[in-house]
Amino acid sequence: MSSVALEILGLGLCIVGWVGIIVACGLPMWQVSAFLESNIVTAQTIWQGLWMNCVVQSTGQMQCKVYDSVLALKPEVQAGRALTVLVALLGLVALMVTVAGAQCTTCVAPGKAKARVAAAGGALYVLCGLLALVPLCWFANIVISEFYDPTVPTSQKREMGSALYIGWAATALLLLGGGLVCCGACSAAAREDLPFPVKYSAPRRPTVNGDYDKKNYV
Repeated sequence: MSSVALEILGLGLCIVGWVGIIVACGLPMWQVSAFLESNIVTAQTIWQGLWMNCVVQSTGQMQCKVYDSVLALKPEVQAGRALTVLVALLGLVALMVTVAGAQCTTCVAPGKAKARVAAAGGALYVLCGLLALVPLCWFANIVISEFYDPTVPTSQKREMGSALYIGWAATALLLLGGGLVCCGACSAAAREDLPFPVKYSAPRRPTVNGDYDKKNYV
């Protein structure tokens, strides 16, 4: 696969992953109610996210409430908010940098500098993926720890919501896409270092009778 195709494929994966992180950030399903043992009443389901709590009734009616105080939030929620917003903003910067350095654009003059700009954009996307992993794994660790903690009441146990799985999938796309962009940029930079072979052809020499020598056409 050519370096241009690698950059385009990687950029596409990064954009999808970036949008996935934004979607996961806004969804309230980071933690959902766990129904086990005596807690089998499914009249309502509780969703907990970074920005709001939602209660879904068995009739399909849903009521959501935004958190009143930021300082009263748990540390993992505050960190999750900060990191996901940072990833969203950093992803926008990475998009502009990658597009500027891509070989299919003319924002930067072709050469090593253009390849370095594209590689910087890919590295920013990889950084976005690593930053997004922090709140996702933090929430997952808390959910699993409380789920198996016998001191936590059954009614307060939670399970991992769909937002976590969407976030992990988006993180994988960011890491993979950023790596492909970096590989494409490195291939382009290596190609710039290679000297292009120059071939010379001998001029055609006319014969005594004015015709060109036939060996020039062999």
